[in-house]
Amino acid sequence: MVLPDRFRRASWLWPALATLLVTAVRLDHAPLWRDELATWSAASRPLGDLFRLVGTIDAVSGPYYLLMHGWIAVAGDSVVALRLPSALAMAGAAALTTLLGARLFGRRAGLLAGLLFAVLPSTSRYGQEARPYALVTLLAVLATLLLCRAVDRPASPRWAGYAAAVAGLGLANLFAVSLVVGHALAVLLARRDRVRLPWLVAVAVAGLVLAPLAVLGRSQQGRQLDWVGRPGVGDLLGLPGSVVQAGVVGGLLVGLAAVAVATRGRRGVLVGLTVLLPALLLFAAGQFTPLFVPRYLLFVVPFGCLLAAATLAPLRLAAALAIVLLTALLGVPEQAAVRRTHEWPRTAPVDYPAAVRIIAAHQRPGDGIVYVPRNGWAFLDLATAYYLRTDRPRDVLLVQDQVGRADFWATECSEPERCLATADRLWLLRWGAHADPLAHLPETRADPLRTRYRLDTTWTVPGLTVALLTHPPAAR
Repeated sequence: MVLPDRFRRASWLWPALATLLVTAVRLDHAPLWRDELATWSAASRPLGDLFRLVGTIDAVSGPYYLLMHGWIAVAGDSVVALRLPSALAMAGAAALTTLLGARLFGRRAGLLAGLLFAVLPSTSRYGQEARPYALVTLLAVLATLLLCRAVDRPASPRWAGYAAAVAGLGLANLFAVSLVVGHALAVLLARRDRVRLPWLVAVAVAGLVLAPLAVLGRSQQGRQLDWVGRPGVGDLLGLPGSVVQAGVVGGLLVGLAAVAVATRGRRGVLVGLTVLLPALLLFAAGQFTPLFVPRYLLFVVPFGCLLAAATLAPLRLAAALAIVLLTALLGVPEQAAVRRTHEWPRTAPVDYPAAVRIIAAHQRPGDGIVYVPRNGWAFLDLATAYYLRTDRPRDVLLVQDQVGRADFWATECSEPERCLATADRLWLLRWGAHADPLAHLPETRADPLRTRYRLDTTWTVPGLTVALLTHPPAAR
């Protein structure tokens, strides 16, 4: 059956709708994880405090936090509201992938590329996360599409649009500007002298916009990425599965893409290099500085889908769609897992809402609370603040909160024994499962807790331990 021309021209709509439908499924089911709690903490602060924060840490995410600050003012900060911009960005990325694929490899390839992108586990994973990676993906495809348009028909407004897209890409994630390396090769091979200088000017303008952010971000890198190790060859080989969020799906995509690189001529090679070069740059940079975080490469996934679709396009449509369906089915286990938790590994979820519900159900006026650990990336206090907005137990060890410090952590009392004495009942929220919640605590915490309180009740939920401590009867 031949579709009417208006449906063929709107082929970008179907991948966009498919992506939006897939990412909307159980959008708020997985609890906010640590990075999303950081987004909420930053974006919900008054503007002055937000600017103070990015001057201290996470400057590279500052533009995204500013965007989310405005979004929260309009849409609120429910889990759905926080994640919806990412779902919409992924739908937009699917639409633009379809348009780019149609321009490079034909309409059928564009449609198949958009549908492949829609069913990948990584599309759901980062389309359901209140972090900038979905926006980065959208801007990467947009910048590439605008470059194609500017090269085909050079004009100042088109180059200005491209420069703005590259600047936006870097504001969303600085490393994603490595995409420009692939763009440079495309421009050099375009055999059109009149596009090279405008391209250089556009990239230079974007670079000037991004330079202050790059300098500030570099000064904060050691503190922000202190948990990132040096990658090995195994990490490089495992990148497709890590980025796509499912090893078998990543392997299938790489296999299909490799065929396109080998058979689709110069365009296939250029798109392949757009995927390969950022990965090699990330690996190489990771040898010298903490930077090797696979999700930073999410923006290359649409280009991998383009290559895979270029391989499928010559097949009968039914056969090509069957392979898209197979890709979707292979990713079902991971699709289900990312809707349970965003933590890694998926077998180690952290159920902040369940822990907070226990505290809310059993607390009394005057209760205090202690968090273990306090400083680090667990963000137990932020999770409690998010899921228990009112009538929280008093943070008895708190001296200065995150807003006051202009970061994501808190300063605690230097004399815990004195500060703990102000609460008759004390909640302990601790990372991990512990039969004895007081075991292996720092002595400055454990000694006054054991001296002044007795363990009353302990609850465990995935990833967390909740304990209620009370004064022994003799001390009343």
